[in-house]
Amino acid sequence: MLEAATLLIFPLCLAVAALTDLLTMTIPNRVSLILACSFIVLAPLVGLTWPDIGMHFAGAAIVFGTCFALFALNVMGGGDAKLLAASALWFGFDPSLLAFLIYVAFLGGVVTIVILMIRSQSNAIMAMGLPLPNSLMIAKKIPYGIAIAIGGFLAFPSSPMVAAASSHII
Repeated sequence: MLEAATLLIFPLCLAVAALTDLLTMTIPNRVSLILACSFIVLAPLVGLTWPDIGMHFAGAAIVFGTCFALFALNVMGGGDAKLLAASALWFGFDPSLLAFLIYVAFLGGVVTIVILMIRSQSNAIMAMGLPLPNSLMIAKKIPYGIAIAIGGFLAFPSSPMVAAASSHII
């Protein structure tokens, strides 16, 4: 049961964040809160040591600091910053964190280009009657939660949390 929770909570929270960001251009705070709280509860239970947990917090703190600066510069949304920092907690100060951030950066560029292309053709898309969310067509923002979620899905299998949870599966 513990292993299932470890393997399901992270991807489920990211899926909710991506979907709500796509449909409403917001990421609910509760998603980031659930990610952080569930890590705090699960990490020692799956066997991460206290120094390992401290390194997870160090990695998340670095990501949070960077995201806070980007938010202050109005480059990144607050929900995206909180989601990225809470997700980083699950990777720790580990090579998997770098992989996660590279995936997110690359996919963020792809998502941005695709959305800008869609918006440039909004009249044709609306004339064809394609069912795209109004928030996606009208908003000036990019739903970066999509890139964070896909990057998380790609990097999560190599994370220390998955390794720790997998070592407990009999």
